[in-house]
Amino acid sequence: MVARDTWTDDRVETLRKLWKDGASASQIARDLGAGITRNAVIGKIHRLGLSGRTGARLPGAGRADQRRERRARLRSRSKSFKALPPPGAASPRLPLPQSGLASVVTVRLGQCRWPIGDPLADDFCLCGRTATRGAYCAPHGALAYRPVERNHLVKLAGRALA
Repeated sequence: MVARDTWTDDRVETLRKLWKDGASASQIARDLGAGITRNAVIGKIHRLGLSGRTGARLPGAGRADQRRERRARLRSRSKSFKALPPPGAASPRLPLPQSGLASVVTVRLGQCRWPIGDPLADDFCLCGRTATRGAYCAPHGALAYRPVERNHLVKLAGRALA
């Protein structure tokens, strides 16, 4: 906490001049030194009624325009993305197996765990091929793991902020 005698007349005049010149609260705190923090500068600015700056370029001015322009660019860019391919189209080279090579009991680490058939039926089995994408072989991995469009996280972040 800053002591009351820290704000001498000289420091207050320096603060007024720097604030009028467009310096940030952090810059003013560094210039004043001797225990003056950024928050102390902000508090003093408000107590002196200096919060509005006229004529000086405010840091961050025009940011709303920049945000609007960026949103417009993102919207136009997201329209240019192609639709996702249908499931299974990612790996047409390897055919999907018609019968499995492993059961729930015999499946081992590194084998595809894609279920084949009805789990309640006697002939239920798992794929059992060598797993290449997580817990699945390449063709089943193409079905299980859908590609995410590039700006998916940006869109989610935008929704959270809105």
